[in-house]
Amino acid sequence: MAFMQQLPLRIKSARYITAAVAAVFVVSTLYYIQTPSLPHYRPSESFEAPWEVPATAKPWERPVAPSSPIWDHRAAEVKDMYRHAYAGYLQYATGFDELRPLTNMAVNNFNGWNVTMYDSLDTMLLMGLHEEFAATLPIIAQANFSEIKSTRSPGARGLYAPFFETVIRYLGGLLSAYALSGEKVLLEKADELATLLEPAFTDNGLPVYGIDTASGKPTLGPSGILAEIASCQLEWTYLAHVSGSKVHFDKGNRVIQTLAEAMADAGGGMFATNWNLGLARPGGSQKSVGAAADSAHEYLLKRFLLTDKNDMANLEMYLLSMNEVLTRLLYVTPNRELLFVTDVSGNKFWPSRNFEHLSCFFPGLLALGAHMLPLNLSIIDVHKLSPEAQRQYRLLERYDLRELHMAAAEGLATACWLMYADMPSGLGPEIVAMDPRSRPWIDAVEEWRARGAVGQMPGLRANKPILYTRPAKAKVVEGPWDYAIKRAEYFLRPETIESIYIMWRTTGDPAWRERGWAIFQAIERESKTPSGYASLRNVAESPAEQTDDQPSYFLAETLKYLYLLFTNDDPVPLDKWVFNTEAHPLPVFSWSDWESHKFDIPKSRG
Repeated sequence: MAFMQQLPLRIKSARYITAAVAAVFVVSTLYYIQTPSLPHYRPSESFEAPWEVPATAKPWERPVAPSSPIWDHRAAEVKDMYRHAYAGYLQYATGFDELRPLTNMAVNNFNGWNVTMYDSLDTMLLMGLHEEFAATLPIIAQANFSEIKSTRSPGARGLYAPFFETVIRYLGGLLSAYALSGEKVLLEKADELATLLEPAFTDNGLPVYGIDTASGKPTLGPSGILAEIASCQLEWTYLAHVSGSKVHFDKGNRVIQTLAEAMADAGGGMFATNWNLGLARPGGSQKSVGAAADSAHEYLLKRFLLTDKNDMANLEMYLLSMNEVLTRLLYVTPNRELLFVTDVSGNKFWPSRNFEHLSCFFPGLLALGAHMLPLNLSIIDVHKLSPEAQRQYRLLERYDLRELHMAAAEGLATACWLMYADMPSGLGPEIVAMDPRSRPWIDAVEEWRARGAVGQMPGLRANKPILYTRPAKAKVVEGPWDYAIKRAEYFLRPETIESIYIMWRTTGDPAWRERGWAIFQAIERESKTPSGYASLRNVAESPAEQTDDQPSYFLAETLKYLYLLFTNDDPVPLDKWVFNTEAHPLPVFSWSDWESHKFDIPKSRG
């Protein structure tokens, strides 16, 4: 990935701003005059998917949300937060990827194609910001995805679009906005971009790190990381559905086949984070749901849900992966009984006991699976599993898996929230080191079960926040918190809010909404600048020192999930829409007979 570089502001006076606005008006007018065939979006119309989204085979009964006007008012405040952040981007960074909200500089760090705009197209639609959305269409229509304008890294021989980031931000953003608006130009540009990215797929189906979209030349290198090679299946599957392209279908499906073959060879369990791309197999022993792995686990479940529960291969991989997480990666602390997920390595599953903010998406994933799946291990052939995977299977088959997954989701989401609530700033740190005396959660649960399952399950204690006052340089995990900050930054990340949103929608417990509201207030108090919102250097201080960074995912994910948490409407129900890892919702669909024939899709065993 190219290094980020601050670029001088191009528009420096009101005269230039006026000229720029006039130019956009002319281009917009020409666009609508010259392309009358497009189903243009009108601000007066509400958005709808361009087709009827089929219900799932077994509709999920969602809890009724209380319709207090205060929540719609709070949703409106999130909309104001988005408007402020996006207006600053338009004023100071139009034509560039991201805004630097302290210096009002612009930077091209994701191909130079206006990533903040693409990443938040669906946020605009969900918030009803129709004029802002309409203004993007002429820019998108003129986009040249063959020209990469990212800042060149020192010593780099060329410019490459990072495959993973380009897929989840640009391609996902285009496809979601198309699903919500029906604007044909969005589908056309999504198809164009995907075609330019497809040379990144190797002969064995897995994508490399990056691609020169001008020449079609992929980056070279024998290794890859799990999250980057296994987080494109949703986008290529949905694109195949709306475009009818077998080429697109085959690219996404080949990734799934390769993953399934690798899991069959391993006899179950989780995928390791490091992969040998030449062999299309894992090349290490580290396992994680955090950095370098997170979205790969997410896409196993979500590919199954996106295709209306048709894809049994992904369901089996999801269940086997979750078996290992529940039995090997979850730990509970000694004092507050905080439940956390960590990375492990080696045959003995040695834990690092680090707890990453990036891992805080995981309770939301567990909660989603618990509400949308039967969670029945009987679909797995235990005789084909490795001894370790068989041990995990035998241990968990005695439990009600839905209850166990949901308990883990609640405990993990609560711990993620407490990492925010404990901090003087009200915002969570990037990484914490958990108490080394923490023990495997499944061991504590087994003991609780042996005692007759009396009382609260381990990891679900109703803890109150404890103001974090530990000295910054102290290295020993001590005091009442059960953790010590390892990296104190806050990068405006969405993962905790994402899980809080899903916990609210799946449980109906209003406590989750109130926790989200406290986080919103902390962002407004600590991160706001005259032109946007800034990351923070140290969440253990208040007011916290700001850093010059407003990531596109803040507008794409953090603010979208906050808005959906607070609004009394449910515009993208979890049983009818599936979010990609950048929070771009795609509608659930069933393969038609002609698609099944054209794409050679076997009938589901489910």
